[in-house]
Amino acid sequence: MKKFKKIACLMLSLLMSASILSGCGENADNATENSVKSLSILYPGDETDRMTEFLDNEFAQAMKDDLNMEVKVTFIPWDQYWEQKDIMLAAQEDIDLYWDGLPDLSTMVNKKQTLPLDDLIAEYGQDMLKVLPEEHIQGGQIDGVTYGIPTAYAPSSGMFQLVCVRQDILEAVGMTEIKTPEDLEKFAVKAKEKFPEMKGGGDPLFKPLTRYYADEQYHWIASQDLVVFGEESHKAYSYYETEAFQELSKFNRKLNDQGLYNDDVTIKYNERDSRMQTGLYLWVEGSLGKENEIISAVRQNAPEAVLKSYLLAPEKPKYINAAGGEVICVPNSAKNPEGAIQFLNWLYSSQDHYNLALYGVKDVDYTIENDRITRINGDEFFYEWMFRNKNYQLFDPETDQTFIDEYTHWDDDATQSASFGFAFNNENVKDIETRLNEAAKNFAAIRSGFVDFETEYPKAVALMKESGIDEYVTEVQRQLDEFLASKK
Repeated sequence: MKKFKKIACLMLSLLMSASILSGCGENADNATENSVKSLSILYPGDETDRMTEFLDNEFAQAMKDDLNMEVKVTFIPWDQYWEQKDIMLAAQEDIDLYWDGLPDLSTMVNKKQTLPLDDLIAEYGQDMLKVLPEEHIQGGQIDGVTYGIPTAYAPSSGMFQLVCVRQDILEAVGMTEIKTPEDLEKFAVKAKEKFPEMKGGGDPLFKPLTRYYADEQYHWIASQDLVVFGEESHKAYSYYETEAFQELSKFNRKLNDQGLYNDDVTIKYNERDSRMQTGLYLWVEGSLGKENEIISAVRQNAPEAVLKSYLLAPEKPKYINAAGGEVICVPNSAKNPEGAIQFLNWLYSSQDHYNLALYGVKDVDYTIENDRITRINGDEFFYEWMFRNKNYQLFDPETDQTFIDEYTHWDDDATQSASFGFAFNNENVKDIETRLNEAAKNFAAIRSGFVDFETEYPKAVALMKESGIDEYVTEVQRQLDEFLASKK
């Protein structure tokens, strides 16, 4: 009997221990489920004081309440961003989400820098898909697989082909509009005479000028600026060997010789928007709505400033070539890829979330009246241009309704490019591409007119030939022909 009691007590003790351990396990699971996850975003630019405060407070609270996440944003200055991004991704540093250029998507895929996203989007991105249609998402696909989410769902034809000018100064020197390079030169000369404090053009334009000088419209379809697609010929061309590049380089050289560009314009090319915002420059490469994006910053230094964007050679056709020029990616080494898509889904899930991320806190950073937004302090949060979505986009009270109507219907007379959706796979020519991108650095000063064209251009082209540009273009054309045939 005593033996039976001992056995019974032992069994009861074991059962109680198992129950306790099981309960502990459940608590541990619940604790894991309820624990706050971290999300790391790599972001270009400089962090402002208000952005720091916002990320640490109002934004952090929203992320905790809505997503149960702590979000860390690492800012890299523009002139260092792409180099540092590659270094950090190669080292598999803690990055869950990053921004880059859509034309380089295949290169990022081959470098194992971006995950396939279709399953993640299907599970965590359903709200996002309500305002980012399928054809927009397809712009970030290679062979039917989504590797990046194209940003800026907005009118996009003529992208990178506009020039944003100081309209108030243009009119002050007796001019009304800009249509040609000659108009730009005339504007700069007159402004230099009447407003000697102005420093000339803030940007040695090349893509807007390419539109003007090219016999057919070009679109960039390989790594960086190496290769363009001719919209009429359906051919791939070495961009730096095109007549359009040669003509724009000569034009920019002429402006340099006249003192209409200063050295900073070439040496610090990536700071072009910052230069324009000083109020001391006449133009910068534009985009549809660029004047509205930067006018507040410009007026902090030039209160009387008025900006307007012009499409050079407006009579030429406009093409929609891609779903935006930039892309958001999740790296292969991401620790929280689910959270990356959840964050994007949150941002696009409602007008309130969109406003918070892009404009800050209502009645603190902005006010809305009659569907127009007024920035209170002119602070910048997550870039509006990076996440722009025409379903949510807001305009300030000073934006003329005529512009809004033009903006809304901008793509109505545009044609989708035959190369839409093409993504070059550099797998067969990676070494050549590396050599070409290094050799192409010589064209920056030529393009900007900073060096003598007749002396430096032949040497730069010879180096490109030695580096394999002809073989590279042949490979691009082979893939392009396959792509075009598949569309038929």
